[in-house]
Amino acid sequence: MDAAGDAMAELSAPRLAAAKARPARSGPAAADVLSPGATSGGVRTVLRLEGLVVLAAAVAAYSQLGAGWGLFAMLFLLPDLSFLGYLSGARAGAIAYNAAHSYIGPVALLALGALGEMPLALAVGLIWCAHIGFDRALGYGLKYGSEFGATHLGRIGASDPW
Repeated sequence: MDAAGDAMAELSAPRLAAAKARPARSGPAAADVLSPGATSGGVRTVLRLEGLVVLAAAVAAYSQLGAGWGLFAMLFLLPDLSFLGYLSGARAGAIAYNAAHSYIGPVALLALGALGEMPLALAVGLIWCAHIGFDRALGYGLKYGSEFGATHLGRIGASDPW
C-alpha cells in the first residue's frame, strides 16, 4: 500500500472510532493541540482554579455589599450577550466576547465604585467579575479571531475529526 493508501486507511471508520475511544498519546489533550496558543497541563488547571477563586471572592464580596440577589441573577449572564458579535463574523465576535470577558471593565467599575462611593458600580463590577470567574472555571477562555472554539484555555465545543 502506498503512502496515500496508508493515510486513507487511518481515516477509515473502524480505525477512526478506535482512535476516538483511546487516547492517542500522553501529554496535553488533543484539544489543546488544535488551538495554537492555548495553555495546557498544570497552567490550564491553575487558570481554571483562579477563575473559581474569583467567582467565590466576588460572590462573598457581593453578599457583604448588601445588594439584592435579584440584581445578581438578572445581570449574571449579561456579558454573554456579547455572543451576538459573532453574527458579524468570527473576528468581530471575538472582539466583542473578549471585551465583555476580560477583567478590564469590571475592575474599572470596582475602582470607580470604591473611589466614588457608588454602590451600584461596585455591585455591577462584582457581578461581572463573578461571571468571568465562572466562565474561566468552566474552561471558557478569551477567544481568538479564527473561530469561536479557539480560546486561550484550549478548544471548546465538539472537535471535528476531519
